[in-house]
Amino acid sequence: KDVLVGVIDAATDQVETPEEVAATIATAMKFVPKERIFPCTNCGMAPMDRDIAMAKLKALTAGAALARQRIN
Repeated sequence: KDVLVGVIDAATDQVETPEEVAATIATAMKFVPKERIFPCTNCGMAPMDRDIAMAKLKALTAGAALARQRIN
């Protein structure tokens, strides 16, 4: 089965770092094969300030790329 891993916390305005995102992905890889992991937010970001939401999505992208580099 594919697993969506909430690497971005939509309940806070604190923007995750790419390193934090990559670390969460690495933790998930202890339990799920890497090809089954799909990083995402842990909930919707509609009520969030747009600038914060965009920063969080950039962190998700950068963190996923960092995780990919570390496993290849």
